[in-house]
Amino acid sequence: MRQKVTELTDIVIKIGSSSLTHTSGMIDLWKMESLVRQIANIHNSGKKVIIVSSGAIAAGMGKMHLSERPKTIPEKQAAAAVGQSTLMHMYEKFFSEYGITVAQILLTKEDMYEESRREHCKNALNALINHRIIPIVNENDVVAIDEIKVGDNDTLSAEVCKMINFQSLIILSDINGVYNKDPRHHEDAIQLYNITDLSELDAIDATDSISSVGTGGMITKFNAARLLAESQINLIIVNSQVDNILNRVLAGENLGTFFNFR
Repeated sequence: MRQKVTELTDIVIKIGSSSLTHTSGMIDLWKMESLVRQIANIHNSGKKVIIVSSGAIAAGMGKMHLSERPKTIPEKQAAAAVGQSTLMHMYEKFFSEYGITVAQILLTKEDMYEESRREHCKNALNALINHRIIPIVNENDVVAIDEIKVGDNDTLSAEVCKMINFQSLIILSDINGVYNKDPRHHEDAIQLYNITDLSELDAIDATDSISSVGTGGMITKFNAARLLAESQINLIIVNSQVDNILNRVLAGENLGTFFNFR
């Protein structure tokens, strides 16, 4: 089954806040550089890559010297405004070391679901990819309120994958994959390496994230899986802290959880 992973050529990679930051909220340069190096190698192998990156609010927290994630919309917007430029500056700096150009794409729910705006987004992404530029997508937290907000980047990355008709989504998380129960609370939890039927998720008690810098959890990842299943797009959930995880999973190693919908 994992042989199919080695054949993937079009990949959306979602990077969660915990994969980019210290628990303090500041950008972890070591984590970021490691992921960029892996993605650069994947890009240079000829694959098409889109990044959906969290971390703007977390980066803003560090810049604004906040000890916890903002709770009000204006404070979140302020942190995102400060953090987004910091985040993109670091991406540009790291990718430029490998001769790769990146582009920032900020989206709202209307961009994803209103037909003409969705088509413009799709065309822009395709143009960037054709020029061998890596798009870095995030929700436009500075202007997005509940009515126009996708809500989490697991869902956003799945919607981007569907919009651009890519083959697979890789979600980088702080957990090794999907377990039959929460491994943080149950020592006998068993990891599920391959899932082919969404009914397997019904028996799992998914819990939300306990991270101080992120908004997603296993629930949002399951929702992403359901969105992708409709279009027969594969999903892989892996732990970003495993050494060289992206290159290894794309080489076919049995790491993380592989949702095979094709």
